[in-house]
Amino acid sequence: MNEQVRRLQEELHRSHYVAEEGLATVVHLAQRLARPLLLEGPAGVGKTALAKALATVRSVNLIRLQCYEGLDASQALYDWDYPKQLLTARTAFTDGAVKQESLYSESFLIERPLLRALRERPAPVLLIDEIDRADEEFEALLLEFLSEFQITIPEMGTFRASEPPIVILTSNRTRDLSDALRRRCLYFWVDYPTFEQEAAIISLHVPQIAPKLVKQIVFSVRRLRKLSLLKTPGLAESIDFAQALTELGAQELNEEVIRHTLGCLLKTQEDMDLLKERGLDLLWNT
Repeated sequence: MNEQVRRLQEELHRSHYVAEEGLATVVHLAQRLARPLLLEGPAGVGKTALAKALATVRSVNLIRLQCYEGLDASQALYDWDYPKQLLTARTAFTDGAVKQESLYSESFLIERPLLRALRERPAPVLLIDEIDRADEEFEALLLEFLSEFQITIPEMGTFRASEPPIVILTSNRTRDLSDALRRRCLYFWVDYPTFEQEAAIISLHVPQIAPKLVKQIVFSVRRLRKLSLLKTPGLAESIDFAQALTELGAQELNEEVIRHTLGCLLKTQEDMDLLKERGLDLLWNT
């Protein structure tokens, strides 16, 4: 393994993130090549958590843009302080003339996450979370930013980052992303962890838990993931489950413990009914 990749793995681990070699390598390359990194995979496998851990490793701010349907430039790039502009214009009407262009200057500019990421020093980690939830039109707005690390404001010109932010985009594949966006990014598919990785992650986040119970949890969650559930439990659910068992002082899984903590793993009544039909002992009879 490359020495720099190994060191990054260790630094992420100290920030409570377990990254396998392939993921650590592509994160390292994204930083060295100054390229955005697109992470795809099931919900709850740690894509968002990676951005948070990387910000901790680099000791910089994490700027997060949560994507959703209807997200537009005024919410993601920049906006104008219209009340302040109106007040200034009214005052000018009383005191004398004001040039229109002066109302579109730095004094009236409101930074949104993308513009802030370009201008902040030291360069932050920018998380563009769940890009697949935004409209396709919003992807087009991102192309200039992702390829040149710059934003053009018609009234003021082009803002270009002297030190590009580390950009991580996540997608749960609720829809296909455009080829243009993909071409601008490095890519990595983040899948559910192996048994050993998931056990290591749980132990890292819940250090007081017994190793035997960690194995039972991992067995249980992996069995759940093989069912046709509406909401498959991810890593966050595994950690919640482990924390809940520790809080209750549970030493092993049994029917009573499962009944009290099932809400940590399953998030819909339909999934709970399915599990009850299959039998709760599916989760502890290993």
